[in-house]
Amino acid sequence: MRRLTTVLGILGFSALLLTPSTGYAQQSLNFYLGGFVPTGEDNRGDIDGGDVLVNNLDFLAFNTSDFNGFTTGVEYLVGVGDYIDAGLGVGLYRRTVPSVYADVVNANGSEIEQDLKLRIVPFTATVRFLPAGRSAPIVPYIGAGVGVFNWRYTETGDWVASDNSIYRDRFIGSGTATGPVILGGLRIPLAGWDLGYETRWQRARGELPVSESFSADSINLGGWSHLMTINVRF
Repeated sequence: MRRLTTVLGILGFSALLLTPSTGYAQQSLNFYLGGFVPTGEDNRGDIDGGDVLVNNLDFLAFNTSDFNGFTTGVEYLVGVGDYIDAGLGVGLYRRTVPSVYADVVNANGSEIEQDLKLRIVPFTATVRFLPAGRSAPIVPYIGAGVGVFNWRYTETGDWVASDNSIYRDRFIGSGTATGPVILGGLRIPLAGWDLGYETRWQRARGELPVSESFSADSINLGGWSHLMTINVRF
């Protein structure tokens, strides 16, 4: 119930942000694509419940940087005066990382393999400040907001039991988490559209089900996105 109340509050706040205060407000669709770099190993464990990827490194061979991957999305932006943009957006990131046991192999010498899969669908409400105004030849901006992150994490493959037998299984965690979003970038206005670059940071924590026996109670959903943007005005 608390999570539903939080989501409804965010959506209500966003609706207010996107209501133009004057009879005319510039609107646009901001398409973006680029790379998502999850929070690195050194900083992943600073969430309550630890982080499943960091704990997995105790017995599986992979790198947290293997989860660096492609992300894409779209935002609806409304100009509030000459110096403010308010927006609602949705994106997609997903990545599958192969791993093996670091110190154990099958009886025939082959690796004991798994696939670690992470998907994040962020729904964001943001406000951007354009210090030079939207009519400048180059439009820098900074902004902040809140994200509602729908996520799913799975581990599929072969596993070593306490008696050293090997079995095949899949473990699944999914849910919705909320957290802050901070961003900055610039746009170059062209004829009816803008070309730009943006960097954004997000932080959130997903709670993994105890019944699935993951190596930790949580997964860190934070990280940095480095994006090329195409902003179509109408």
